[in-house]
Amino acid sequence: MTLNAPVAQAFPAILGIGSYLPRRVVDNDEVCRRIDSSDAWIRSRSGIVTRHWAAPDETLVDMAAHAAAKALAAAGVDAADLDCVIVATFTHLEQTPAAAARTAHRIGAVRAAAFDVSAGCAGFVHGLALAADVLRSRGGPVLVIGAERMTDLLDLEDRSTAFIFGDGAGAVVLGPSAAPGIGPVVWGADGSKADLIAQSVPWSALRDDPGQRPPSLRQEGPPVFRWAVYEMADVARRALDAAGIAPGDLAAFIPHQANARIIDGLAKGIGLPESVVVARSVTTMGNTSGASIPLAMDALLSEGAVPGGGTALLLGYGAGLSYAATVVTLP
Repeated sequence: MTLNAPVAQAFPAILGIGSYLPRRVVDNDEVCRRIDSSDAWIRSRSGIVTRHWAAPDETLVDMAAHAAAKALAAAGVDAADLDCVIVATFTHLEQTPAAAARTAHRIGAVRAAAFDVSAGCAGFVHGLALAADVLRSRGGPVLVIGAERMTDLLDLEDRSTAFIFGDGAGAVVLGPSAAPGIGPVVWGADGSKADLIAQSVPWSALRDDPGQRPPSLRQEGPPVFRWAVYEMADVARRALDAAGIAPGDLAAFIPHQANARIIDGLAKGIGLPESVVVARSVTTMGNTSGASIPLAMDALLSEGAVPGGGTALLLGYGAGLSYAATVVTLP
């Protein structure tokens, strides 16, 4: 048997980006109607002022498809030419088929492979790294989407989580470039801490006990905060070293939008100079998990806060406990 030779080396780069946020904007006062908290407390602890929550007619796949269409238009790529569609999500409530398969069909990606990546808040960077490898080996464009409908897994009476999360989707199109646009990924997972962010009960609990409350997301805030601030700064520095650049070479730092205090702690721990723009969309979007990094990236570019072609450090971290970081060239 003779195997065909792999395609010629193609450098992956982000060609276009798009995002989608639900129409409904929810402020802290509305959240506090069901929990014992206040707008002032939420702002001081998380930096969150508002978040977007999906309406009943805004499904996860709807949001993913909207963001994908914008990214494809920005990249000048036809959906029919996509080689692969990857959706980073953990809130797709159908065990099968994958949200990626439904999204690919919706946008007309008729020839693309399609699969989901479940790595919590680190999922988008995982998907980006996988997409870069797919493009290097096959040469065709790849669509990566981070999409979450967090409200499907929220207990709106849980004081520790109800105010944190929002819904939305962000997408990027990767295509071949004359120069590398995606740096080496630094990633991993610490399963010994998996219970710090987890589903309250497995779905099988509903089968075994019809009276059981539906599963919801729970987390232990203080240890997650410490892990994120102290251990993720080291992961970020390793990603910079792998890319061969210094903190001052960055145009932007775009971490997972979990908490404003975590973001500030990371920026300090990495040693970022004031010239580096730090994404803080958590203020108006809340924590959108796997969607937060592409949403924050698109917001910075749309606002003109960073120039196209600039270099950005992406850092995702969360349930698992999983993490992934890479340096990219912005579209």
